Amino acid sequence: MPVGVGVIGAGTVGGGVVQALLSNAALIAQRAGADVALTHVAEPRPECLEGFDLHGVTVSRDAKALLADPRVDIACELIGGLEPAKTFILQALAAGKHVVTANKMLLAHAGPELCRAAA
Repeated sequence: MPVGVGVIGAGTVGGGVVQALLSNAALIAQRAGADVALTHVAEPRPECLEGFDLHGVTVSRDAKALLADPRVDIACELIGGLEPAKTFILQALAAGKHVVTANKMLLAHAGPELCRAAA
């Protein structure tokens, strides 16, 4: 069973993560020792997803749908800012999902709280 990855936000950073997951699936599986698959992308702006082959990937406009998706084991928060990013991360952790973020501002402001929630 593959490790399911959900990406919240498909702008510059999120789009790059989507592309990397789609283009490098075999290499990622080899290095991780497990199949890792993009299973869900949440992006409110459909134009950000043009050019990606998302066949078999659930696409939603709402991060809540991604967080409720049982196929998502790892939620990647890539929208930036403080809110709603913090809320999405806390909801993902409460749902038992692993979280990856590139959101340095949020970690600087709420790092201890997020670490407590993760523990």
